[in-house]
Amino acid sequence: MEFKHYSVMLQESIDGLNIKPDGIYVDGTLGGAGHSYQIAKRLTKGGKLIAIDKDLEALATSKERLKEFDNIIFIHDDYKNLVNILDDLGIDKVDGILLDLGVSSYQLDNRERGFSYLGDAELDMRMNREQSLTAKHVVNNYSEGELAKIFFEYGEEKFSRKIASNIVKARPLESTAQLAEIIEKSYPVAVRFKGGNPCKRVFQAIRIEVNEELNGLYESLLQMIGRLNAGGRMCVITFHSLEDRITKNAFQYAYCDCICPPHQPICTCDKVREIEIITRKPVTASAEELEQNKRSQSAKLRIAEKI
Repeated sequence: MEFKHYSVMLQESIDGLNIKPDGIYVDGTLGGAGHSYQIAKRLTKGGKLIAIDKDLEALATSKERLKEFDNIIFIHDDYKNLVNILDDLGIDKVDGILLDLGVSSYQLDNRERGFSYLGDAELDMRMNREQSLTAKHVVNNYSEGELAKIFFEYGEEKFSRKIASNIVKARPLESTAQLAEIIEKSYPVAVRFKGGNPCKRVFQAIRIEVNEELNGLYESLLQMIGRLNAGGRMCVITFHSLEDRITKNAFQYAYCDCICPPHQPICTCDKVREIEIITRKPVTASAEELEQNKRSQSAKLRIAEKI
């Protein structure tokens, strides 16, 4: 299958990075290389791009798409390990970091990867296909309580308990179609397809669990901010409220210059402001982009600048 990926808010995020031609930049979620291509074409030979992805298929395809550039370092890893990656490369600070969180269009559209509730495929959902944990293991081995918690916390699913109970009763499950059928039947008929497909939130929740998308995100964002040069920018694109809330909270913490209790007369925390928040409200996709790509509808872009 051809690796197709629509780069969400491409122009807005590239503008947000405020790219210096001789700077060092990180694309922590390389995907189909749409953002990386636009970064690389703005760099001179003195600049450098570090392109990271934990999906080997994405890396292979993007290396081919970016073959005209000779100043890109490709890394097979999780962007949350950026501090270690930079240390291994002997790089102290960078001038910009871009994160396009969530699942790529290719991963969704490639049915054999098991991310989509449309069609039928083995329950997989691994971004890094070298890891052992799969959606099949989560669905067939987690307790009813664990499943309900995941569906509620990661998918904000109001019928989480009913769905979890029905999954446990139907085990073992092998395919996305089996799972989708159980989810649909767990919904009251009157509200089953109001507000979109009822499978969306549960599939999202399982995907987040399998790929540990939220685990350590807050801490990683703060660590990344610490590796920006003064004037360096961080752009984070999120696709659901959980990611956006974590990003917002991390930026707000980095913006604070004191975290002592309000009643304390003297500051003793030694906290200093690290960033200016460029986007007080997140940037959303334009009407023109939404016409081209409906998956941009939930996207939010937040930008911060190191001081």
